[in-house]
Amino acid sequence: MDLITTTLNIEKYVLGLQQMPKSLEVVLSPALLSEVDIVGKNVVVIDILRATSTICTALHHGALGVKPVTHAEEAALLKDIGYITAAERNGEKLPGFDMGNSPFECMDGKVKDKYIALTTTNGTKCIEMTDGAANVLSGSFLNISSLANWLIDSPNDIILFCAGWKDKVNMEDTLFAGALALKLKSFVEIDCDSAQMAMQIYRNNSDRIIDFLKDSSHYKRLSRLHHEEDMIYCFQEDIMDCVPVLKNGILVAY
Repeated sequence: MDLITTTLNIEKYVLGLQQMPKSLEVVLSPALLSEVDIVGKNVVVIDILRATSTICTALHHGALGVKPVTHAEEAALLKDIGYITAAERNGEKLPGFDMGNSPFECMDGKVKDKYIALTTTNGTKCIEMTDGAANVLSGSFLNISSLANWLIDSPNDIILFCAGWKDKVNMEDTLFAGALALKLKSFVEIDCDSAQMAMQIYRNNSDRIIDFLKDSSHYKRLSRLHHEEDMIYCFQEDIMDCVPVLKNGILVAY
């Protein structure tokens, strides 16, 4: 094989690599994250009810950043350096903290120009599981189109990581993963049954989301705690355009 032929083959190979679409996978629960490779990929953490919706709301209302932490004790310590502390377990605000996990707590001006230390039952733990990712983002219906555009503009493969409920698959995060995957479908290669399933669930229920979720475990759990207003709020689409991106351990608005 002569030098010219070799050079042409290399150019064709490189061009082929450039034209390969980025991939999209859906991880339906934290228990399944070890089955995929997240290194160098964009990971969207999804905890619709309510952590990632609250994070987006806090940044939209002027918070400088949200630091996700796994343990309540760690969040409490950050109060000493000026953080607003927010803690929730099993849907309820923990005593001794400034806030719980309701997006409405971010709307009265208290978070403006402040940093928040947030710990929740599911979502914040998942954010801390994403070492090695190229970028970590927080996903919600509230900013779904802005989030989709950010992912389209990035060349990296995509992982949609559902927080679920205590390592179990849940309906609301799967529903959102399907909605976001459908927005990205024309720009990515999807060879993932979880993604196909999530998209079909959203297709079948996009016009009746609240009714669809009324039989879900977390909807019932939050209803018992009188958080119906939170849930209605969290399923509004495109009411804000900030995209929470993790930088040095803190989610900031892009």
